[in-house]
Amino acid sequence: MGLKSFFRPRSEKYEQRGDDCVRASDWGMAKLAYEAALDALGRSAPNDAESKARIHKKRHGSMEALSREHIQAAQELIESGFEDEARELLELALDLTRDTALQADIENRLRGVERSASMAVQRDTSELEPLSPLDEQEDIEANDVETFMALLGALPEPVRSAYATYGASFKAGYLALNRGDFELAVHALSRAMEENPSPSSFIPIELATALLNVQRVDEARRLLETFVKHHPDALPGYQVLCEVFWEMGAFDRAEALLETCPEELQNSSAYVLLKGESLARSGRPSEAAAFYQAFMKAYGRHDALLNALAATYETIGDLEKARDLYCEIMNQCRSCHDRIDPMVQRKLADIRFALGERSVTVLESYLSLAQEDPSNRPLYFDRVSHIYASLGNEAEARRFSQFARQAETVTSA
Repeated sequence: MGLKSFFRPRSEKYEQRGDDCVRASDWGMAKLAYEAALDALGRSAPNDAESKARIHKKRHGSMEALSREHIQAAQELIESGFEDEARELLELALDLTRDTALQADIENRLRGVERSASMAVQRDTSELEPLSPLDEQEDIEANDVETFMALLGALPEPVRSAYATYGASFKAGYLALNRGDFELAVHALSRAMEENPSPSSFIPIELATALLNVQRVDEARRLLETFVKHHPDALPGYQVLCEVFWEMGAFDRAEALLETCPEELQNSSAYVLLKGESLARSGRPSEAAAFYQAFMKAYGRHDALLNALAATYETIGDLEKARDLYCEIMNQCRSCHDRIDPMVQRKLADIRFALGERSVTVLESYLSLAQEDPSNRPLYFDRVSHIYASLGNEAEARRFSQFARQAETVTSA
């Protein structure tokens, strides 16, 4: 099948869906729909500047409205005494808005929440009665319900509805899987499969994921091969089965599996990324790079594919090309006023450093990363120290070398 069948223009459909969501005041879904429209437009008509500008404006409007909605909800939470939940909403609102006056208002509200939390910590709690075991159990169960519902919220509607009906064993297993307790997940999800024996159940894909994580690869393979027969249109089944084949070293079987995907799945970006990753994992990174390049040459640039291509160039050892792609991704984020992924920022900084660049730009990147990613501050401060030394500023080099040692002490404590 030629590359021309991988994507079909759907930008107008997604834009209309976003407009419908705006009329329903569903700002979060509107934002996602407009982002999907921009993604589709970038593939089908990358030079349509007028449509891009129109959709960007609509996306910006939905983000501002969503930000204000979060602020209102946060205020209600504050008045009800739920400061932690309010803080999370305010931080989300701050990420969404580009209105400087609104940003100042949110920051002021956040300071108020922090002051309130600080005062609460300082209050004398000696008169508070400890929770009874029953109260503690009720809190745990309430938290589990909230976590489970939050996880379901990220799933497509048919899957979300099915997962909600599978019962307590499935819920326990799904929660265990998502917190990394794979042995418990295997036990609970196996019981859930016995309780829900329908061959069309989605439980096998979750159980197979848990089995794969405890190295029961053959069991996972059998489950998934049956699953994709019953759900040939479910790309996650192919994704996890590919991981099983990669774990087995059966890269030819992964490639053959991908060739059996229905055409409608092969029209998705997820499929393109999966096939490229399979090529790279099978020791054919140059083919993966050529695959991504050919697609983007025909249909325009796409952030996820740019990321995948950059990582492939890193594997090949062509750091200059990887650097240029990460620069392109960051420039696109800046032009759209989107938040830059710290991982992309770090990759770009690390590649520039590895290539011998000791510039103020790289230095500022590491200082920014030290704020965004405090767990890696020892490395970032050490790099800043080396850059200052290269620039001839020995005083700052010594200062940041000391910061690196102090951060290492804090991190290892």
